[in-house]
Amino acid sequence: MAMEIILREDIDKLGSRGQVVKVTPGYARNFLFPKKLAVAATDANKKIVEQERQAHLRREAKAVGEAQELAKLVGAVTVTISRKAGENDQLFGSVTAADIADALSAQNYSVERRKIHLEEPIRTLGEHKVTVRLHKDVTAEITVNVAREE
Repeated sequence: MAMEIILREDIDKLGSRGQVVKVTPGYARNFLFPKKLAVAATDANKKIVEQERQAHLRREAKAVGEAQELAKLVGAVTVTISRKAGENDQLFGSVTAADIADALSAQNYSVERRKIHLEEPIRTLGEHKVTVRLHKDVTAEITVNVAREE
């Protein structure tokens, strides 16, 4: 006794947005419909969901285009951050994604801290390559120069 529904969002282990899938009536009625994650698979709903899907694809394409433009600009950026350091060029403390985000915003690039991908905080002086994820499909690499604070 399965029921056909159309997904309005991507749902793990079930399907992607706009896809028609079969689920149990209880799952649809008690979980998917109240959370507006799906609608019943009627002809009218199929048309509406298809229009939404087209609009979503257009928005997505525009977002990717903007992210690629920004990636070209950000890729050429070098950020210099001054920190106190001891012998062997070890920093007292570290440079975090938040520090890099602040340095970027000082150069008029607004990049959220969580989009700056650091495996671990930078703890040494010198040049470091840091990946910035501008969109799920677009990344850019910036150069972070950690200099000795005089």
